[in-house]
Amino acid sequence: MLFCALVLGPLIAGLAGFDKASAQSEPSAQSQSQTQSQAQSPSTSTGGDQAGLLRVTGARVAGDAVRTRFVIDLSDQIGIAISGLADPYRLILDLPEVAFDLDPAAGKEGRGLVTAWRYGLFAPGKSRMVIDLSEPARVDKTFVLPAVDDQPARMVIDLVKSTRSDFLAFAETSRASLAQGKGAPKGDKLSGGDGNRPVIVIDPGHGGLDTGAEGVGGTLEKAVVLDFASILKRKLEETGRYTIHLTREDDTFVALGKRVNLARDLGADLFVSIHADSVIRGRSLARGATVYTLSDTASDDLAGELAQSENMSDIIAGVELHDETEEVTDILIDLARRETRTFSGYFAHVLVEELKSAVKLIGNPHRSAGFRVLKAHDIPSVLVELGYLSNEQDEKLLISDEWRERMATAMVEAIETFFRPRLEGQGG
Repeated sequence: MLFCALVLGPLIAGLAGFDKASAQSEPSAQSQSQTQSQAQSPSTSTGGDQAGLLRVTGARVAGDAVRTRFVIDLSDQIGIAISGLADPYRLILDLPEVAFDLDPAAGKEGRGLVTAWRYGLFAPGKSRMVIDLSEPARVDKTFVLPAVDDQPARMVIDLVKSTRSDFLAFAETSRASLAQGKGAPKGDKLSGGDGNRPVIVIDPGHGGLDTGAEGVGGTLEKAVVLDFASILKRKLEETGRYTIHLTREDDTFVALGKRVNLARDLGADLFVSIHADSVIRGRSLARGATVYTLSDTASDDLAGELAQSENMSDIIAGVELHDETEEVTDILIDLARRETRTFSGYFAHVLVEELKSAVKLIGNPHRSAGFRVLKAHDIPSVLVELGYLSNEQDEKLLISDEWRERMATAMVEAIETFFRPRLEGQGG
């Protein structure tokens, strides 16, 4: 059965935007307790005044594998657009920007046709809930219950088992309907550097409803890496020798491909992706910083597992996946790719040497794997794991102002070494 995207209930006009002050303020001035408070509160916005925002106050799953009901409690009626994505099977619920007043554990367990669900800010003015399905399902019916007495308004979505062919048809028509409704994004003209200064793009991983790893003490990767990236940006700008851009400056989601394209549009001379991952299966003792470069074959099992985990970011956020086949028959592109990997490897070596005297590194700190975010064929790129949130000692360091300043200073020194021949050639 074919069915298209559903736009349900009246849209609430005049929603106030999130105050991003906490994400955009100078991280070095934050106290450790403030950082932990941000990181341990994924169900709310990034901070500031939430007055005027409609609120999601509850969500739950009921039913069985034949018919499953998903219920959302709301402070008022709201418009929700429902679409589908396959491989894996997911339902995407797009909402106006809302505040999620939910338990941090909400969505980790499913029931019936729903295996799990997650939520968060997807883009400015837009929130998203992603429902993971155990198998193809069809939206049988939806309805809205208005608020009555002390009962909140409720959005009810009933799901029933379907077939793969029907789900694929729904996914295609629903995504097409959404695209037609909002128009294809044109993209803004971007400005890189001033023509002389090297352009560096710093990429804080994850963001929005993709929280990344969670520390043993509840610290979220998306908050830690944004704080650190802001510190690194400030320190590089203080040298007066570089033009610095962040792929995100607040708690919003940015697709992996868009991060790479942004760096290319800006004419980046160096791309540095910042992460703070977690390891499982008996490796909880793993700790220390690691520098990764791109490789078709992972240097070791841990590198391969981390690359696989990081490459899941788009799936987590409910982004449509595309086959990104690269044209390798063009000899110029192939040569550029080889040269770029050489420069990436050189910078990784310089960075590891600088970090050795500043922070603890994991054994064999330069590793490689197939990270999608490192695949720009013409930009030297590395991915830096600041440490492991699954390790209690690393987690404490990652939210320490003193450690972050020390780590950022070492990275600035490595970048200075990398660009020194160019800067000296320009008389800089």
